[in-house]
Amino acid sequence: MNLIKRQLENVIKQLIHKYPVIALTGPRQSGKTTLLKNIFTDYQYVSLENTDERNFADEDPKGFLKKYNNHIIFDEVQRSPALFSYIQTKVDETGETGQFILSGSQNFHLLKNITQSLAGRVALLKLLPFDNTELKAAGLLPDDWKSLILKGFYPPIYDRNLDYSFFYSNYIQTYINRDVSELTRIHDYKRFNNFIGLCAARTGQLLNISSLAKSCGISQPTAKSWLSILESSYVIFLLAPYFENFNKRIIKSPKLYFYDTGLVSFLLGLRTEGDLVSRTLTGSLFENFIVADIIKNNYHQNLLKNYWFWRDSKGNEIDLLTKIGDIFDIYEIKSTQTVLPKLFKGMNYFDEISMGKIRKKTLIYGGNNNYEMSGHQILGWEGLQ
Repeated sequence: MNLIKRQLENVIKQLIHKYPVIALTGPRQSGKTTLLKNIFTDYQYVSLENTDERNFADEDPKGFLKKYNNHIIFDEVQRSPALFSYIQTKVDETGETGQFILSGSQNFHLLKNITQSLAGRVALLKLLPFDNTELKAAGLLPDDWKSLILKGFYPPIYDRNLDYSFFYSNYIQTYINRDVSELTRIHDYKRFNNFIGLCAARTGQLLNISSLAKSCGISQPTAKSWLSILESSYVIFLLAPYFENFNKRIIKSPKLYFYDTGLVSFLLGLRTEGDLVSRTLTGSLFENFIVADIIKNNYHQNLLKNYWFWRDSKGNEIDLLTKIGDIFDIYEIKSTQTVLPKLFKGMNYFDEISMGKIRKKTLIYGGNNNYEMSGHQILGWEGLQ
């Protein structure tokens, strides 16, 4: 099939003329290599997954960079940390933009090396699995969001028409467990995989590390470490609460989400739309789907927005909010296909206690129509931009 255009392509094409180094990170199989090779057809491509290349880079970094002098894509570059300081010297000597493109799937190691050696010289970008906008432009959005939640957004599923359940089973064994083994010493993979499943059952919920650790039979420090690994490998992300309290007691625990709902669905044992029988579960998955899509668009368009949720001790909640100066855009997310005035209650309450510092109130729902109602913007699930 034809290559699906990634939103990040335009961002990369702009930044390559402004920075000596572009660094692209994101989960395995999110399409980083395909995107970079497609954009930079005149660049040499070197994968440091290749043992010979990695040994050369580790044993003789100067000789390695002399061989690959300029206009290079170094893939999985975090595997050769010695290279970073030599890349720094090289770009400082020449002052040229667009010399090196680095990509990697382990955010922890890549960021550590960039911070130590390439700060100020690099544009750091993230490529996540497909977002709604990309699939819609390619004509690949289904009519029903439930089938999309199950299928997920990883490019190989679409590029090779793979069975999504088999893909996620393989993904957990081949990639997630592999990243785990490289980031920490885990001897009990069965328990770790059980931990991921317990996280999936809590998607869209407040993170309670004590409860999560107890359910898995591990210590709280271990649970924190494993959550950090899942974050570094782009499996999960934590949405922080907004702390300004407007004289109310507020919740200060983050909420847990997965970047890809196909993975969540697989971990929960969901294989067909008929398995989505629980309204609570369906609502959580829909919320995860929408929040993740907004986060993906933020990275893919390089919008540089910050997002939070807000909840007080009485249960009043805003599912998602962002701030421009001291003015808010707020979002309510509901899987229902019927829009009723009661769905605006949380947004109207927040509008009241924030003293009207609201620019836009948006309800994102499980239907397909976009319109305005009582001062609220109503967006169908596929209308996000």
